[in-house]
Amino acid sequence: MDATLALPLLIALVGIALLFDFLNGLHDAANSIATIVSTRVLKPQYAVLWAAFFNFIAFLFFGLHVAETLGKGIIDPRSSRRW
Repeated sequence: MDATLALPLLIALVGIALLFDFLNGLHDAANSIATIVSTRVLKPQYAVLWAAFFNFIAFLFFGLHVAETLGKGIIDPRSSRRW
């Protein structure tokens, strides 16, 4: 494969993967809230607050390992070149 075609293709594939991950997270959050509401464990307002709270504080328990990897472990900005 030609190098001039490989980089745009790689960027497009990474973009599609990130979009899929974002949409998948939205559906997972909605499904977890729907389960709690449909079984009447919590009212819808409380279920949304519960999910938002735990999604917000999750970094305290699980850390920022993925963000650190993306921020400094994959791309070296000093070695970037113009095409």
